Amino acid sequence: MSYYVIYRNDDVQGGPAGIFVMDAGLGQAILWDHRARAWAYDPGLVVRFLDDYRNADRYKNVSRADAVAVAAAVTGGAELPDETSIRAMFKDGGGDR
Repeated sequence: MSYYVIYRNDDVQGGPAGIFVMDAGLGQAILWDHRARAWAYDPGLVVRFLDDYRNADRYKNVSRADAVAVAAAVTGGAELPDETSIRAMFKDGGGDR
């Protein structure tokens, strides 16, 4: 599983603006949805963002421990789900694979 901290622009000094969790091998991903104020399954959006060369300076691949530390700031207090819960979200969001 890979964890990504997202920034508004290439000035990472502005602090994190988002967080993605991805399992590239399965093609699954979740992100923090600011509008819904919840974790959301959206691998298409995550892949488009990460694959866009214009965003290369707007994200960092981080350890799970770093993602946990950043999650509260990005989400306004919600915790990063544990890996079992993330995998359940992948299964529920991805349907039968």
